[in-house]
Amino acid sequence: MPNMDALSAEQQIRLNAAIATARDALADHQTWLEEDLLPRANGDFRIGAELYDTKLAFALNSPLSRKEIKARAELEYQNVRNEMYEVARTVYLEKYPMTAFPDQPDEAYKQAIVRAALEEAYKALPPRDGIVEVARQQLEEATNFVIEHDIVTMPEEPVEVIIMPEFQRGVSLAYLDPPGPLDRDQPAFYAVAPLPEDWTEEQVESFLREYNLYSLQDLTIHEGVPGHYLQLALSNRYPSMLRSVLWSGPFVEGWAVYAEQVMIEAGYQDNDPLQRLITLKWYLRAVTNAIIDSAIHVDGMTRDQAMKLMVEGGFQEEREAAGKWIRAQLTSAQLSTYFVGYQEHIEMRAAVEKEWGGEFTLRRYHDQALSYGSPPVKYVRALILGEPIPRKDD
Repeated sequence: MPNMDALSAEQQIRLNAAIATARDALADHQTWLEEDLLPRANGDFRIGAELYDTKLAFALNSPLSRKEIKARAELEYQNVRNEMYEVARTVYLEKYPMTAFPDQPDEAYKQAIVRAALEEAYKALPPRDGIVEVARQQLEEATNFVIEHDIVTMPEEPVEVIIMPEFQRGVSLAYLDPPGPLDRDQPAFYAVAPLPEDWTEEQVESFLREYNLYSLQDLTIHEGVPGHYLQLALSNRYPSMLRSVLWSGPFVEGWAVYAEQVMIEAGYQDNDPLQRLITLKWYLRAVTNAIIDSAIHVDGMTRDQAMKLMVEGGFQEEREAAGKWIRAQLTSAQLSTYFVGYQEHIEMRAAVEKEWGGEFTLRRYHDQALSYGSPPVKYVRALILGEPIPRKDD
C-alpha cells in the first residue's frame, strides 16, 4: 500500500477510485462464483487416466510411469512401516523394559506398538497460539546444527517466519515462499497457518497431535533448513533466468524430503528415537501421497478408502488426512513429486558417493548438487558425474 501522505490530492482521489472499483469487481466476482458457477459445478473432480498420465509426465520429467511409481510406493510403504516398528520397539522398551517381543509379529501387533510409541511423541504438543514462535525457535536450531555439522553451505539470504495470509490457508499448514527470479535480494517467507478459530476442541487436539513438537521440527527442516529455504536460496544464485522460472517440482520437493532424512542421519535432536519415528512417519506421508494421487484420479479411490490408508496405514491424524483429501481433489500429479523426487535424490547421492569414494563429503556433495539451480535431478546427476546430458524423452 503506498504512503498516502506522499501522494498529491489528485493522486489520492485517483487511487481511492481505483480501490473502490477493485472492491466492486471482487464483490461481483464472488457473487458470480457463489450464485452462478457453484450451482453448475456438477462435474467429477477426477481427471482420468489419459489426462493424469499426460500431466504426470510434465510434472515429473521422469521415465517412471504411473504404474511403476505405484509399485515403488507400495513396496516402500511396507519397508517404512517395518522400519517404524523397529524404532517403536526402542521407544516402547524405554517405558516397558520387561517387554518380550514376538519373533514373527503380525501386522496388527506392529500397528499397536507403533501407535503406542507415537503416543509418547504426541505428549509434546505446542501451544495452540504459539506454533509460529515454535517454528522460529526450531529454524534457529536447525540452522545452527547444519553449520556445526558442516552439512551444506549456509546461505546468508534473509528468511522470515510469518503467519500465513488468510487467503492461502486451507491446503497445508506451512509453505516456503521464496523471492522470485526478479527479486533475488528480497527475503524468503516461511509461512505457518494459525489454527482456525471455529474448530472444535476435538479438531484442535487432532491437529496438535499431528503437529506435535517433533513434527514441527521435521516441518521446519522441510520448509526451512536445510530444506526449501536453503535449497531455493542457493538455486536463485544460478544465472539462468529461465531455470529460475521453470524449476523442477521433483527436485525441489524431493530435496526437502531428503533433507529431513539427512538431518536425522547426522544425529539431529541428539538421536532421539521419537524424532526418528516422527521423521519416518513424515516420509510415510510422502509415500502415501504418491499412492493416493493416482488412485484417486485414475482408479476411483473413495474418500473412505483414502482416509483409511492415511489414518490406519500412514498413522496420520484425522485432521491431516481430511485436509489431504481436499488437497488431492484440488490438485493432481503434484502429490507424487515428493516421493519420486526423493527417490531420485537418493539414487543420485549413491551414484556420486560410489564415484568419489574417499573424497566424498556431505558438504562437498550437497554444495555441488545445489549449484545448478533446480533442474530435473537426472540433469544434475549427469553434470556431477560427467555423463551425457539426458534427452527430453529419457
